[in-house]
Parts: sequence; structure tokens; C-alpha cells
Amino acid sequence: MTVIQQVSGNRMKIIMFFPLLLLVCSVSADQTETAVQQSCPQDIHAVLRELTASLAVQNERITVLQRENQEQAAKLESQKTETDQLKQQLQVKQVAFSASLLETGSGHTGPFNTQITLIFRHVVTNIGNAYNPQTGIFTAPVRGVYHFVWTILGLDGGVAAAVLFRNGEHIFLAYEQQTSGGVSGSHGASLLLEVGDQVSVRLWKDAKIYDNVNHHNTFSGHLIFTM
Repeated sequence: MTVIQQVSGNRMKIIMFFPLLLLVCSVSADQTETAVQQSCPQDIHAVLRELTASLAVQNERITVLQRENQEQAAKLESQKTETDQLKQQLQVKQVAFSASLLETGSGHTGPFNTQITLIFRHVVTNIGNAYNPQTGIFTAPVRGVYHFVWTILGLDGGVAAAVLFRNGEHIFLAYEQQTSGGVSGSHGASLLLEVGDQVSVRLWKDAKIYDNVNHHNTFSGHLIFTM
């Protein structure tokens, strides 16, 4: 039973006691009319004053307890929210992915007269499902520092280049140029990402890269630590 219920019970007892007091006074009047006529009114007024004071105290206690209960409920709700957020953070602490450009087959990608987002479709690892193989975009599920690495292969001359982007920001460029044969390049970066930040690799304008079953062109990343 709560304290408020106990206080409410006391109020009920007080209310029930008043009619009983009147009955006692009435009975006493039949037995000793003269004495009761002198004492009962005074006793009733005294009891009424005590009851009024007691009820005021009880009402004040109920108000205080109700306010304390509301404050406690608000604290519990806040603690529940913090606990849920902590659980969510713990669940997304394991984030890592690695993918290569072509799922099957072989061939060149590019050149194009503008930058395009490379879609690395052959997914080897995607812990946390933060990388989308349909768009080629990694979306940060939690605020923290992430490390990314990407590699490219150029074949049969020309420029092979790809740049890492965070949202719309150019970060680092992996660039190689050859007159014949093949050449490969790679680059890496550690980035502080907010929740929802997007990271992708874009093929450089007028560049081309070659891939086959050996999966030369790759994009990988993982969460180092949360912040």
C-alpha cells in the first residue's frame, strides 16, 4: 500500500468518526441531558477544529506525495530513455564492411565526363549493415571515428583515379597514370562522422578503372571508436 493510500485511508476514518461522535453525544443526552448539553457542544467544536487541522495536514501531505511521485516518474522515464540510447549505442559499436566493384565478369568502368559514385556490389563483409551495395554509400550509424581504404586498378593506359567523399566534401584522391600496361593505387583516411553522415568513392572525371574476378577495386571501412 502506498503512502498516499494510507493518507487517504486516514481521511476516510476521520470522516466516518464524525457521525459516530454525534451519535455518542445524542445517546449521552438521553442519559444525562443536563451535563451533555453543557459539554457536548464544546467537545464537538474542539473535535471539529482538530479534524479540520488534521484534514489540512493530510491534504498537504497528499499534495507533497503526489508531486514527489510525479518527479520520481519523470526521473524513471529519463533513466529509461538513457538506457535505451545506451543499448542502441552498444548494438552499433561493431561496424565494418568490405566490398569490391564487380559482382561477376570483367571490364572497364569509365571514362565519364563527370564524377560518378562507384557502386561496389561484391560485398564480403557488412557488419552493422551500414554500407548499401545498391548505392555504394556508407551511412554512419553512430557518432565516431571511422577508417576507410579504397584501391583502384588502371589497365591499358590513361588515368585511374577515385576520390573519397564525406557527404559533398572531397577528402582524398587516389590517382595513378600510365601509358601502357597496368597500374594500381590506394589511399586511406580516418574521419570523424556524425550519425547519418555519408561516405562514398567517386570515379574521377575522365578516368577509367578495370576489374575482374580478382576484385582489384575495393572499398572498405570500419568504426575505430565512438565519441
